[in-house]
Amino acid sequence: MKKLPYRARTASGDNFDIDFPLHAETCDAVRVGQLLSTVLEAIDKDITLAADTSNGDVLQAVAMAMAVRSRMIASPQAAVEHLSMQLLRSALAAAEEGVHHKPQVGHA
Repeated sequence: MKKLPYRARTASGDNFDIDFPLHAETCDAVRVGQLLSTVLEAIDKDITLAADTSNGDVLQAVAMAMAVRSRMIASPQAAVEHLSMQLLRSALAAAEEGVHHKPQVGHA
């Protein structure tokens, strides 16, 4: 199975190195990575403007966006829902297995 290596950086300086498994029918892994970066950057920019946004609100909005995008696909809804859940489970598992690097703080 092909994987997309991805490094996510938080505003606090933490890094997460994640190897996302790609679906067998992925057309362009580079484009998938670009879209992922675009989505995360848009969320970060928005949160910077409204700092009181909760993590739950962000997750809820992302889930709703996935639901809307899946509904836009001209295929049987049951098949699209199954694929969406499969992709989400796979991505969550990869994120859990990813390596979390925390920045060093203080003086040695």
